[in-house]
Amino acid sequence: MYRSHVLVCGGTGCSSSNSQQIIDALETEIAAAGLADEVKVVKTGCFGLCALGPIMIVYPEGSFYSEVKPSDVPEIVQEHLLKGRIVKRLLYKETVQENNVKSLNETNFYAKQHRVALRNCGVINPENIEEYIAVDGYQALGKVLTEMTPQQVIDTILASGLRGRGGAGFPTGRKWSFAAANQADQKYVCCNADEGDPGAFMDRSVLEGDPHVVLEAMAIAGYAIGASQGYIYVRAEYPIAVHRLQIAIKQAREYGLLGKDIFGTGFNFDIDLRLGAGAFVCGEETALMTSIEGHRGEPRPRPPFPAVKGLFQKPTILNNVETYANVPQIILKGADWFASMGTEKSKGTKVFALGGKIKNTGLVEVPMGTTLREIVEEIGGGIPNGKKFKAAQTGGPSGGCIPAEHLDVPIDYDNLIAIGSMMGSGGLIVMDEDTCMVDIAKFFLEFTVDESCGKCTPCRIGTKRLYEMLDKITRGEGTLEDLDKMEELCYYIKNNALCGLGQTAPNPVLSTLRYFRDEYVAHVVDKKCPAGVCKHLMQVTILTDKCKGCTLCARTCPVGAIEGSVKVPHVVNQAKCIKCGACIEKCKFGAIVKK
Repeated sequence: MYRSHVLVCGGTGCSSSNSQQIIDALETEIAAAGLADEVKVVKTGCFGLCALGPIMIVYPEGSFYSEVKPSDVPEIVQEHLLKGRIVKRLLYKETVQENNVKSLNETNFYAKQHRVALRNCGVINPENIEEYIAVDGYQALGKVLTEMTPQQVIDTILASGLRGRGGAGFPTGRKWSFAAANQADQKYVCCNADEGDPGAFMDRSVLEGDPHVVLEAMAIAGYAIGASQGYIYVRAEYPIAVHRLQIAIKQAREYGLLGKDIFGTGFNFDIDLRLGAGAFVCGEETALMTSIEGHRGEPRPRPPFPAVKGLFQKPTILNNVETYANVPQIILKGADWFASMGTEKSKGTKVFALGGKIKNTGLVEVPMGTTLREIVEEIGGGIPNGKKFKAAQTGGPSGGCIPAEHLDVPIDYDNLIAIGSMMGSGGLIVMDEDTCMVDIAKFFLEFTVDESCGKCTPCRIGTKRLYEMLDKITRGEGTLEDLDKMEELCYYIKNNALCGLGQTAPNPVLSTLRYFRDEYVAHVVDKKCPAGVCKHLMQVTILTDKCKGCTLCARTCPVGAIEGSVKVPHVVNQAKCIKCGACIEKCKFGAIVKK
């Protein structure tokens, strides 16, 4: 029996900051201190507060150490684990009070969160099935196989109000009921783990921190619709997630929780992995299934829908990782429990990946209906460096930009669509006053153009023409007529593209035109970028009243565009200047500005 457990984040974020070295150092120092039988080191999934990684929590005290370095480990072992004295200088500052240490749940980042999909992330060792079983793992599967009929399972999911967390928010129970109603000699359950939105890492963190919850949920879905085979389509760029899924599937098979005659009930269900090559379009359900079949990932016309004719032309259901992560808890705690959270039409919680110009980057899970202001200002800690909030992009390339005027709109599926955005998978990128909204729209269009499979003309050609118009505007060559043409083209693409990629690609353009049209007009009429981002519309200027003639800027400039002599104000040769900003960063007197 261990008296202390030291939990260290082993997710991608903290692993990139050398958390494995911290684990190795802990085990070495603990052994040297003679504590090997008293203290256990556990490598977990993501704790959520990625901005402060690597993260370590010591239980039973709950001491939250942040930004830990391998060199800090000896002090933690000697002072905290051996002598019982918490090392306050290494604690997450929000947990430190004058005379005691606050719990994590009292901090701004965690206080308003409610973890359902993420409940085991940062709590258990994802590579040990026994730890998952210890927190009620596979009990839901046992319950449905021994106490419920397939229809009762579907009815429970329907009553819970669970909607798909991958984008459009289609009711999960309805999707399952469609597949269950179709008779076939073989049916399939698929999991979409092809998380391709820029700035999104929710599904990756669930797979890294709690892979068994997805396996259990897929087996429950298989029982509900009458399927015996499941596939998880996961990005090959997620090596830690893939590795832990492989371990989890192997362990589940060894424990008789996947395979033949599960729990002695005669129910057979197994799961295999399929690795995606990074094509964004394979996040679309029919393209994903085409890829699993071994073909080039291209969408298929619908109808027929996958519930009728999906993978290998058989009835198939496809849900994403976060959707499945909710299922076992719904079965165990009941539909009413889940439906008690969220809003009337959007039940439960939603996981968001907070990124961009925000203090507390990381993963948050909040009840549906939480306002954007609460997420950005309270949980996220606000905008760094005293800057003002300008917009938030939800839904990645498929979503739109939400301006400050909608900060207090409750976030759910319907409200986001009403203001020109969408939930998407849950990426939430925050932008401050230094962001050019025309450039943001151009960035997402460039991504969509690259990721279009090219099967349909509206997407293949239309998005390319849309990008060219945006590029023309950012170069100062646009006209007011171009704005009207862009809007017309956006609606044409939305109404005629074959799949969700093309149908939603114009959203970033339409939302920025709607809320930030003045920035487009400034680019077109004034030939200026108000945020000073678009290089072709910007000049780097040296203020003569502030320049001391120290020559540091001239020595820094990579193209020799700054001219002047010692102790004489310098000037920028605009013909040579590439607007790289190196001189601005180096100037100690604030004499160089972008205009």
